[in-house]
Amino acid sequence: MDKLILLLAAVTILTLIINLPFGYFRGNACKFSAKWFLYIHLPIPAIFIIRTFAGLGFKTIPIIIAGAIIGQIVGGRLYMARQNN
Repeated sequence: MDKLILLLAAVTILTLIINLPFGYFRGNACKFSAKWFLYIHLPIPAIFIIRTFAGLGFKTIPIIIAGAIIGQIVGGRLYMARQNN
């Protein structure tokens, strides 16, 4: 059980890290534009592959999605913070 939790934590953190630059780039795109949708959806295949190779089931998807959303939000905030300076 502990191994599964550590694996899930590692995949979630990796998902967050993968989404940071996409959230940053999304900060510069017009909301609901093609670029905006691309920056949100482009990391999804990589995350799917990572989750599959890690052997994590469908029950872990909500936690991994939370990591992806947090990565997008933090990346967008980093962009905004950089623009305000």
